[in-house]
Amino acid sequence: MSRISQPWPPVEVEPATVHPEAPEPGSPLGIHFGECFGCGDEIEAGLHLHSTVGEGTTVYSKFTVTSAHQGAPGLAHGGLLACAFDEALGATVGNLLRRPAVTGKLETDFLRPVPVGSTLYIAAKLDGVAGRKIYVSADGRLDAEDGPVAVRARALFVRVEFEHFSTHGDPEALQKLAAAHEKAQRAREWDINP
Repeated sequence: MSRISQPWPPVEVEPATVHPEAPEPGSPLGIHFGECFGCGDEIEAGLHLHSTVGEGTTVYSKFTVTSAHQGAPGLAHGGLLACAFDEALGATVGNLLRRPAVTGKLETDFLRPVPVGSTLYIAAKLDGVAGRKIYVSADGRLDAEDGPVAVRARALFVRVEFEHFSTHGDPEALQKLAAAHEKAQRAREWDINP
């Protein structure tokens, strides 16, 4: 049996260019919304995924698998792992390109089990841009940045305008997000460096 490998990205792309206002390498990325299941801190059983900007077009994320994340006894649920990759890939797109985008397609390869209690280290990178389409991929390694690859994913994100969220999102949640953003902005204005 031979394995057919499709090229990635499947179309001709331009190299992804990091936005001039993107966070610097080494910068930790904050929570984009407290109630986000992926990175937020308000959902107890959430992933609580933490991300840091790497060099070039790379973002590093990690999360620890808890018993709330299991499918088979003692093992992470595959759908939940796909969710973690969606969050890590989305953080890469949003923070490095500084444009709103949504997942159009997500493909995940599960290469080995991810046990409860383990930490998954995800290295995501922008692979290219073709018009509104943004291609991104990632490897997830077990328990160390150089650990064995347990999960691999690639995705197509599609650039959207803010109206996508204001038209289809929950108005109350959007107001909550705007209030949190305003509060953070005021805090930064008072942050005086002696």
